[in-house]
Order: sequence, then C-alpha cells, then structure tokens
Amino acid sequence: MTIIELLTKELEQEAQTTRKMLERIPDDKYDWQPHPKSMTVRQLATHIAELPGWVPMVLNSDELDFATSPYTPVEIANTKELMAYFEKNLDAAREQWKNTSEEQLWKSWTMRNGQDIYFTDDRAAMVRTTYSQIIHHRAQMGVFLRLLNIPIPGSYGPSADDMSF
Repeated sequence: MTIIELLTKELEQEAQTTRKMLERIPDDKYDWQPHPKSMTVRQLATHIAELPGWVPMVLNSDELDFATSPYTPVEIANTKELMAYFEKNLDAAREQWKNTSEEQLWKSWTMRNGQDIYFTDDRAAMVRTTYSQIIHHRAQMGVFLRLLNIPIPGSYGPSADDMSF
C-alpha cells in the first residue's frame, strides 16, 4: 500500500467517527462553552468540520501565513449546515488525494504568523498533524457533549453510552 493509499484510508476511517460525533450536536447548544477560555460548541464544531479541507491547502501550497491569510471561520447556524460543511471539506480532501503524487508529500510546508515560524515539516507530516488535530478536537467535543449530558458515540470501540451494564 502506498502512503497516499494509507492516508486516504485513514481519512475515511476518521471521517466515520467524526461524522457520528458532529451529528449529535443539538442546534440549541452551539453557543455553549464549558469555560471562558474554551471555545464554544460552534467554534469547536466548525474547526473540526473544516480540518479535512486542510488536506488540499497543505498539498497545494508552501505555507500558511496567518499574517497574510487571517483565520475567518465559516458561520455555522445548526447541525445540518455543520454536516454539509464537513462533507464539502471531506469531498475536497478525497478529490485532492486522487490528484496527488508521492513526491508532493515530501515537499516542505510551513505554518507561520509573519516572521514567527510555528513549524516547518514535509507535507506528509503536516497531513498527519491535520488528522491528529481532527482526533484531538473530536475528543474535546466528546467532553463538551458529556458535560451537556448528550450520549457520545464510540470512537475506537464502544463508548460508555453504547454499553449496557
């Protein structure tokens, strides 16, 4: 199996779990946040849904510079819009994998804010970091949902809500 095939397979596996988590968000909880320093449900869910769209961004550019491309999140009003946004970004990632060569994966990519370089690595590593971010933020969403007393789905096996004790 090639690296592209492995990364495509991983994207699909994580998309299934992410989809199950995001679709559970009630429309009336988008402005809730567990702590003033935490994101709101809307901010966190939007970020999770946009992350598959980072695959084409990473593979088709040399860097992301927040000084010249400030972050402007899409406005999401409800779970229907959230799921459509997630699927749009997932489709963009799938399409990108069809048009990517192995040699593209080893080109350098940088994340910065002007002169402040956060990191530089090859594009394959950055895609893996993007997938890790999906997993990380999805786990945060699981905590948010748990605090809201909303049953959470299992990720790599059943959750406590899936088990009958």
